[in-house]
Amino acid sequence: MTETILVLTEDTLDSSDVQHIVGLHPDDELDYRVLVPADTERSMLGSIIDHLASWQLKEAWEDATSGEPSEREARAEASEQLAGSIAEFQSVGAVASGTVVEDDPLPALRTAVAAGSVREIVVVTYPHALEDTFRRDWASRAREELHVPVLHLYTRTSTLG
Repeated sequence: MTETILVLTEDTLDSSDVQHIVGLHPDDELDYRVLVPADTERSMLGSIIDHLASWQLKEAWEDATSGEPSEREARAEASEQLAGSIAEFQSVGAVASGTVVEDDPLPALRTAVAAGSVREIVVVTYPHALEDTFRRDWASRAREELHVPVLHLYTRTSTLG
């Protein structure tokens, strides 16, 4: 049975993200399963703080004035992100599949780990000042609950979260 790497991401993975992930186990034949949450309950305050912390003033303003997306909009965006991420894995010859999951991805991770053959979880996110500082980010929560190796990478960098 081929082992699986679960990849949880909040945005479309680009080629550098995929190269970092695939490069973790270059000689192993693995399946990659990408999970993208349909973000229907964005933390507006958290998002504004994240943008302000990185001097993204325009983005902070947009978050403050845009409101939450509808469930249909959130699922459509997540589906596009999922398709783009799977395509990036396939472009490097990796076997990849995936699914859009609920806003809180922990139940989907829990189910996948319980099904077996999950070697590790790779979480790819933007930096989140509040969640990362207080260890309420997805990676920290997964480590506490699932007891499998969890790696947290920041999107489009090789920086560990």
